[in-house]
Order: sequence, then C-alpha cells, then structure tokens
Amino acid sequence: MGRTVVVLGGGISGLAASYHLSRAPCPPKVVLVEGSERLGGWIRSVRGPDGAIFELGPRGIRPAGVLGARTLLMSEGEQVSELGLDSEVLPVRGDHAAAQNRFLYVGGALHALPSGISLTLKVASLAMDSLCRGVFAGNSRELSIRSCFPSLFQAEQTHRSILLGLLLGAGRGPQPDSALIRQARAERWSQWSLRGGLETLPQALNTHLTTRGVSVLRGQPVCGLSLEAEGCWKVSLGDSNLEADHIVSAIPASVLSKLLPAEAAPLARALSTITAVSVAVVNLQYRGARLPVQGFGHLVPSSEDPGILGIVYDSVAFPEQDGSPPGLRVTVMLGGSWLRTLEARGSVLSQELFQKEAEKAAATQLGLKEPPSHCLVHLHKNCIPQYTLGHWQKLESASQFLAAQKLPLTLAGASYEGVAVNDCIESGRQAAARVLGTEPNS
Repeated sequence: MGRTVVVLGGGISGLAASYHLSRAPCPPKVVLVEGSERLGGWIRSVRGPDGAIFELGPRGIRPAGVLGARTLLMSEGEQVSELGLDSEVLPVRGDHAAAQNRFLYVGGALHALPSGISLTLKVASLAMDSLCRGVFAGNSRELSIRSCFPSLFQAEQTHRSILLGLLLGAGRGPQPDSALIRQARAERWSQWSLRGGLETLPQALNTHLTTRGVSVLRGQPVCGLSLEAEGCWKVSLGDSNLEADHIVSAIPASVLSKLLPAEAAPLARALSTITAVSVAVVNLQYRGARLPVQGFGHLVPSSEDPGILGIVYDSVAFPEQDGSPPGLRVTVMLGGSWLRTLEARGSVLSQELFQKEAEKAAATQLGLKEPPSHCLVHLHKNCIPQYTLGHWQKLESASQFLAAQKLPLTLAGASYEGVAVNDCIESGRQAAARVLGTEPNS
C-alpha cells in the first residue's frame, strides 16, 4: 500500500498542494477534504444577470517575481495553458491606467500615488496605514512589517526607508520560463484575471485533480484529528473516518488549533494566536456612469474613514467583464476598526448597513450619486489573517515543534507566510515538496 496524504481545505492553497502531490513521479494517494460544498475558498466569482463578472474575493493575480511566474507555470507544465486557460487570460499591461495609477483618498480628494502628494514622512505613514488596511484590513501599529511585507522589511534593512521600499518594489529572483511568462514580462503585466472570473482557476484545478485520481470530498467538515499508535492520523469527519500517513493543513491556523490532539497542545497554543479579521465586500454596478479618474482603485487611510478600506475600479482593469450592455463596476471594501467595534458590540451586521455605507462612499469619494443598477453584499468572516508583531517567532516555534515531535503534519495557507493568491499557491507547492521529501522542512 502506498502512502495516503489527506489535504485539509479546498481553498487555493489546498488545491495547489493536491495538484503538486498528484504530479509526483510516484504520487501518494491524495484525499482533499473541504468542509463546504464548493472549492476555491475566498476566490469566488459571480455572474450578474447581464453577464457581468463580480469578484467576491481576490480579483487579480500579480505575475511579478518568481511566485508570479510559478503561478503562470505551475510545476513542469505551463499551469494556465495546461489547464486549458491560456485563451481565457485577461492581462493588465504595463502601459494601462489600471497598472500605472493608484490613488489615496485624503482630505476629501483623490491623490495619485506616489506623485500626487509631496513625499513627506506624513505621507509615508498614511501610505503604510493604507497599505496595511488595503492588503490585510489591519492596523499598521499592530502588524509586523517583517511578516506582512517581507520585501519592504528587506528594503528597510537595505535602504533604511520603508517609503523607498514601497517605491522600489520587491526584489527579483531566478525566474521560471514559458511563452506566457515571457509575454507577461515583455508587456509588463501588473496583474491578470480570467474571462469568467478568477474562480475559473480553482474550478480548472478541481477538474485536473479528478483526472489524476485525487479524491475530492466536499461538504465534509473535519471534527477532530487523533494520532494512532503506529504514527498515522485518524481524521474524524461527521459520519466517517479517514486514515492518513501525512496531513497537509490548508485550513486557517485557529481552526486547525481546535482540531489537534492533546499531544500537540503546544502547537495548538501557538496556532490559536494567529487571528484573522473580517471584511465586507460590496460589488456595485452603475448604468451610464463614469469615474472621475482612471486607475486600479484607491485606498482610504483610517484617519479619513475608519470603515472604508478602499474602492477597486473593476471596470478599468477588466472591461471585458462589464456585461452587456456594459455597466461600470466598482468594489467597496469595508472593515477596519469600525467593523471590529460593530462585531465586538454584537451589532446586527445587516446587508443593508454595508450597502448603505458602500453607496455613500462611492457617492462621496467617486461622485457616483445615482443608485446602483446591481449590488452584491458579502461579509467574509475572519478572511484575512493578521501577522501581528512576533508572528515569525510563532511560525518558528510551530516549525520546531513539528520537527522535534516528528509529526507527519505540514502547514500551508494564508495563515502563515502571505495572503495573496500567489503566496497561497506557493505555500501549497512547498507543502507538497516537503511531504514528497523534495524540499527541506522549513
């Protein structure tokens, strides 16, 4: 009998781990277990009545750097073309407004970054505050720059300036190569999506996995994990059990902490402290409306509005997804201290409340004063892990515990080393490599 690896969580990290495990020269038996009825995690695309695409989660993937290239070319084959998606790719080229223009909403007006406001220290702190809100929906005073923005941390060590780090961007490493990667580099893509929405990627991965013999179990929440005498895991599902020689956990750290057996209590304690924040996503569509500026979108510092994190101008980057007849699409992200306070008070978090706040922000900040023709409201509970101060020490202690106890458990997903789609896919790839023994346990 070959080894059985059970992957917990059918988001993009768990799908990527399963994909890489299934492509090994002598693959183990892989079982992917997802608690809900759908795969893809926070990546979810919804088609409106007119054919417009609304992204409820991530809306684009960055091709830059080694991780960006690896997503375009997962494993040996070109992942996007191997999954039959190359004709679906929608790139945002470097000369496009959505690639060149990003804004900050400060003092009741939109300012282009970084040229629109003089680069003073105040702006650096506003930019950092907005960046932490825009990427992590978090508080810049509580987050660890080393863990949240490793390239900025490196830049600060090198240039002694976070602002310089913001402007110079991430470092470069040796790049994988393919026709698509060469095209992305030549055209300086800032991001890309897929014609039917980003959810096309997890859907294609799922199809690919089933052709490679991976068992995909949906609607099967894991109730507990226990270690058997012979060093195997017993994975308890609602009405059945699975046996596993190794587990890849791609579920949130705090969720895993509640499932671990008593022998792993120190690990559970470390993982339980990796918390996450909620974000409300409001997709708005307007008929016959125009934006005052063209760009990717704008961020809102907490000093300007404690609830609005930012607004993405979806139609600028991906007009192909505007539907017929085309309508202007924007997405308002709400969260921050305003939402945390509402949650702590046990207030009623109604769709009406989020819609009202989002429409008000679109009217005030973008001049979209007419009522929207279409609106979707989703509250994503605990969707963005917070890498608070000391986060990397938690990861180190978790890693040391796993190594010392020789536990056949590998961690993957957004809880640990990056929340972007590329980071999650890479965490799945690394987890698979560790299980297969092709990469040192780190």
